[in-house]
Amino acid sequence: MAPAQPSRAPATTGSVKHGMTMTEKILAKSSDKSKLEPGENIWVNIDVLMTHDVCGPGTIGIFKKEFGKNAKVWDKEKIVIIPDHYIFTSDERANRNVDIIRDFALEQNIKYFYDIKDLSNFKVNPDYKGVCHVALAQEGHCRPGEVLLGTDSHTCNAGAFGQFATGIGNTDAGFVMGTGKLLLKVPPTMRFVLDGEMPHYLLAKDLILQIIGEITVAGATYKSMEFVGSTVESLNMEERMTLCNMVVEAGGKNGVVPPDETTFKYLEGKTSVNYEPVYSDESAKFISEYRFDVSKLEPVVAKPHSPDNRALARECKDVKIDRVYIGSCTGGKTEDFMAAAKVFLASGKKVKVPTFLVPATQKVWIDLYSLPVPGSGGKTCSQIFEEAGCDTPASPSCGACLGGPRDTYARMNEPMVCVSTTNRNFPGRMGHKEGQIYLASPYTAAASALTGYVTDPREFL
Repeated sequence: MAPAQPSRAPATTGSVKHGMTMTEKILAKSSDKSKLEPGENIWVNIDVLMTHDVCGPGTIGIFKKEFGKNAKVWDKEKIVIIPDHYIFTSDERANRNVDIIRDFALEQNIKYFYDIKDLSNFKVNPDYKGVCHVALAQEGHCRPGEVLLGTDSHTCNAGAFGQFATGIGNTDAGFVMGTGKLLLKVPPTMRFVLDGEMPHYLLAKDLILQIIGEITVAGATYKSMEFVGSTVESLNMEERMTLCNMVVEAGGKNGVVPPDETTFKYLEGKTSVNYEPVYSDESAKFISEYRFDVSKLEPVVAKPHSPDNRALARECKDVKIDRVYIGSCTGGKTEDFMAAAKVFLASGKKVKVPTFLVPATQKVWIDLYSLPVPGSGGKTCSQIFEEAGCDTPASPSCGACLGGPRDTYARMNEPMVCVSTTNRNFPGRMGHKEGQIYLASPYTAAASALTGYVTDPREFL
């Protein structure tokens, strides 16, 4: 028989603190819980719901079917509706989709509806923005510590602001529209520690393609991907967006970067809403940790037909290409075009293949015509692109990133080989099913345009 234990006074220090990751903390706060574990199913209060012209009509249909045709949305100031996918087209069904979301926005008095009426000249539509994920950031809808859901898989882009952001289906969105809540399962978190000085020839696109190549397109299925380390801290907001944008290509539920001075500075003047940043605890549990010395990495591409089909750009130097596409939520931001312009400027040469430029938003388009490119003696991106023989920057939209109607600008309507700054290279993604897409950074895309082959940007930088 065990000896009797001396009676012990209860601890006076309070309960032991339960360590949580950023994602767990955001979801705990939004579900009024003090602690959460991965795998728990919880009702989450949603801060912002975004939908667009492709999924908006379906979401609206479900909302009206389930809540009644005269039902009102839960909060007309927390719903953001952004036409951006199939805009500059004569396709009647695509045009009708925009009409449906416009009618709904007017009926519900939605505060943030970024409308376009005149398709012949986007500039006469002051409310029109362009690509939803970039517009959400530029218009101040992305804030640390919040929960943002969108009917688009690349909604994870907003995780760059230190918030929980993920894509949902139309049924879920219809439910959120009526209630402002959603049942979510708490994802476990994978941590990616990126340290070392970023070489001058690398961009965030190289980092995320490196990671996806490492863990595969299923490597982060229903997991949160948290990006930390000195390299991540050195990235500007647009580069952090690139990193978080493509977590879904690894199967990730969301991606997240701890907010810091860079985040807060970007948000100055963009939002008047108070936000509360959160950070992972020292004692937080991560399901896995990957470490990268970024100073040793080289420019990479994802070969057809998968984002995890990683190869070094220099290993693909014999791949002859037919065109280059610079655009999308992943690769059509101001910094992406600045990077491409830098390569064209350094080379002083003309492109050897058609090079299509699709700014993500109206603001990006304006930047291309107004901001001087560093080291160019005051030249703008648009001047440098013109001198290099690129196509004139197109109207801001998702463009050919996801194919779209046949008359979509720069759509691949025949089998071609394209180097693209977009996010997916599955068969048919940019149009023709036999098209071959090499995903690359804006540096690599611009370098490839100059040679007509997949090219390592170090040849020019």
